[in-house]
Amino acid sequence: MDDFEIRSRLLVKDVMSSPVITVNENASAQEVAKLMRDNDIGCIIVNSNEGKPVGIITEKDIVTRVVAENIKPSEVVAREIMSAPLITIDAEKTISEAAKEMNRYNVRRLAVMYKSQLVGIITSKDIISVTPELIEIIQEKAKITTGEEAEEKLSLAGYCDYCGAWSDNLRETDGAYICEDCYLERKSEE
Repeated sequence: MDDFEIRSRLLVKDVMSSPVITVNENASAQEVAKLMRDNDIGCIIVNSNEGKPVGIITEKDIVTRVVAENIKPSEVVAREIMSAPLITIDAEKTISEAAKEMNRYNVRRLAVMYKSQLVGIITSKDIISVTPELIEIIQEKAKITTGEEAEEKLSLAGYCDYCGAWSDNLRETDGAYICEDCYLERKSEE
């Protein structure tokens, strides 16, 4: 998440994978599988003879439409095993919108378009990879909004400025360092 500026909305273009590996619709399933292996990817976008993205081939497509059907990979072409139509999303949409589209169409990958050009792929894994940071940001915002952050004071060991007792957990409150008991007593008086 270091490569994009902090803003209130995280966009598809911020987390998508790019460039996209594509294959012509007449490429064999064997060629597709080799490209996927060589590029360590789980899908390939299929382009028409005119160069337009028309479908996608995933690992699942190869397993269910080639291997499970006992079809020789060199004898079947991409057009015959691809999933179509290609489900796309604009690069300027939020990752929340991308997740909703994935859920709506029951897919894990969306082709990312910008000005009618294929520019990337966003996967459910891409979205999940940024989720922990987003949760941390939401938690910090909640602390600030609710004032919880003010409750989290630095704790030190020493003698309480109020009762004089030793404490391993002194809290700085109004310029004084006080033990937990004195802190709770002051809170109950407020």
